[in-house]
Amino acid sequence: MIMMKNVTEETQFFLTGLTDAQGLQLPLFVTFLIIYTFTLVGNLGMFLLILLDSRLHTPMYFFLGNLSLVDLGYSSAITPKVMAGLLVGDKIMSYNNCAAQMFSFAAFATVENYLLASMAYDRYAAVCKPLHYASNMTTGFCIRLIAGCYACGFLSACIYTGNTLSLSFCGSRLVHHFFCDMPAVMALSCSDRHVNELVLICLASFTIFFALIIILVSYTIIIITILKMHSGAGYQKALSTCASHFTAVSIFYGTIIFMYLQPSSKHAMDTDKIVSVFYTMIIPMLNPLVYSLRNKEVKSAFIKMFLKEK
Repeated sequence: MIMMKNVTEETQFFLTGLTDAQGLQLPLFVTFLIIYTFTLVGNLGMFLLILLDSRLHTPMYFFLGNLSLVDLGYSSAITPKVMAGLLVGDKIMSYNNCAAQMFSFAAFATVENYLLASMAYDRYAAVCKPLHYASNMTTGFCIRLIAGCYACGFLSACIYTGNTLSLSFCGSRLVHHFFCDMPAVMALSCSDRHVNELVLICLASFTIFFALIIILVSYTIIIITILKMHSGAGYQKALSTCASHFTAVSIFYGTIIFMYLQPSSKHAMDTDKIVSVFYTMIIPMLNPLVYSLRNKEVKSAFIKMFLKEK
């Protein structure tokens, strides 16, 4: 216990950040400040809109409200520290802070993974079994689904974080990234990390592909159902209910698969940084825009609330 305490107290990690170019520090800070502000306003606004408008108290928006909270959570785990590094050069992470950041990001990203799968099932139930939708997607069932998403997410984060930080770090502490990402931290270990990398890849693969299978099966059945529709109005309505979710799924899984389902030896750190900016900062900002701009009910609720405030 004393040895572990000494290790955690003395170990510090040094982040390389996004760039060392002085001329880019301020422009990047301003850019990320704008992005983070939109992320805060967009996701908090979406959550409050769903909470306050009774017309949005349906399973789809119940999941969407939680998606907004999760987006806010994993963006907040990364972006403020990145901005601090750009503004004042604070790129030092203590062992405990690195562990907390790693855990928070892994937890919220994994919860989002399962939330997107739950939302795909919800769309399947709405499009393919509309007459039984209310009896299938009950409040109790939705709450259990959400609880399962959070439980799986936080359990997976415990495994990810413990698996990474169980390695010995006795050499360089320079993390070639702008946050304590698991592959980047693993790369610093002076112990044999092949088993740890295998655990990371296997668990990430299971997590991602389990959710993807649910999504792909759901959308396959949805597409088949839509193609069988004879009504043009029904066809358009079915497409509109799925378009936003399908867009969010494509963006999220495209970047996550690129990042994590490859051995660390094949990671190009500069490429990883660019992709990481996209999924840690851009995606959480885009999701509320994707769902609000393509959704008439959200637009209507926003206009109603805005006019009421006036």
